[in-house]
Amino acid sequence: MNRQYIIAGVAGILGIIFILNVNPFSWNDAGNRTVVERTTGEQIVQFQPGVFYAGFFAKETEWPNQISVTYQQETPKLEVEDNGIEIGQISIRFNDATTANVRGITQFILPADPKEMILIHNTHRTPASLVSKRLSPYTKECMQSSAQLMSSEKHYGGGRAQMAQDFLDQLKNGVYLLSTQEGIEFDSLENEKKRIYRTEMQRTKNGEAIRKTSSIKEYGITVADAAITDVGYESKVTEKLKKIIDAATKSAIAKQELMTAQQQALTARAQGEKELVEIEYATKKDQTRQVVEAATKVEVAKQDKLQQQIAYEGAILEAKKRTELANVAAYEKRSTMQANGALELKLEAWKFSEEKKWDAFSKFQGSLVPQIQSGSGGANNALNYMELLGAKAARDLAIDLKTNK
Repeated sequence: MNRQYIIAGVAGILGIIFILNVNPFSWNDAGNRTVVERTTGEQIVQFQPGVFYAGFFAKETEWPNQISVTYQQETPKLEVEDNGIEIGQISIRFNDATTANVRGITQFILPADPKEMILIHNTHRTPASLVSKRLSPYTKECMQSSAQLMSSEKHYGGGRAQMAQDFLDQLKNGVYLLSTQEGIEFDSLENEKKRIYRTEMQRTKNGEAIRKTSSIKEYGITVADAAITDVGYESKVTEKLKKIIDAATKSAIAKQELMTAQQQALTARAQGEKELVEIEYATKKDQTRQVVEAATKVEVAKQDKLQQQIAYEGAILEAKKRTELANVAAYEKRSTMQANGALELKLEAWKFSEEKKWDAFSKFQGSLVPQIQSGSGGANNALNYMELLGAKAARDLAIDLKTNK
């Protein structure tokens, strides 16, 4: 009984193994395609994901729809991981004979046409073989050709984008055919003449680039994208670039110092011109003030002279007026005196004489009547004497004191 169970179990296991090995159905993962080789020699490509009929004893090989060729590590690792294969950093040489190591990634799309896919399968058999024998060499050739179109200095100074553009263009359309021209130029950093080689694209009469036939187009392989992530220059390039940067820095500093000196000179000149203008303005202002003051003094002098002239003329007129008035008054007095014998003046003189006389008499302290009289004549006293003085004054003035009856 136990023996029968054992035989049945072994038979079941053998049956399962047989079914698994000769199972006519297979599975295609999303993101892949499967190339099937049947016992009849027929080859088919399954693009759609899921279960499909492959046939008994069929041989199946999976291929990724996209293959990423990466060149990030120093050493290659030719095994498919996450639909990508590491081929190691790409060494390039610029047209100034300097070298560098490039890091990046390129994505290739395998053809959707079954015939082209079967051709790739028959030629390379595995994705690793496709990468190592076709995609990797083609990627390196396009990269190295792009580097030949510029110097390391140009690449460092802004040519990275141009190199990336040239690289992608050659990946998609074919490698450029290049021509090299020899020349001599002076290296200011090394202070010596150096032989240089200029590499240019060969072009048609219409200006289009002449290319090699693309080694991937014949298989229907296209380029999805390509990116250069880093370029590591060799040590002498780094040293040269450092010298160039130092020289450029010194040149920039010298230019800046020159510009500063020129600006300072312009500023000093402008300041000096400003000061000269200020001095000139102040001088002219002072001169103008002096001229105005002198003119003012002249005008004042003229006005003073005019006023003096007017005053002088007025004084002359006043003197003439006074003279005329005096002459008129004298004439009137003279006429009056001639008419009445100067009676008024005589009366004034007599009046003055009388006032002085009587004033003196009022101050007399003696006796008005003599204490001793001789004879028997009329009165003989001071009053009679005063009357005599008055009569004498009238006589002297020729005044007639008689009253007409």
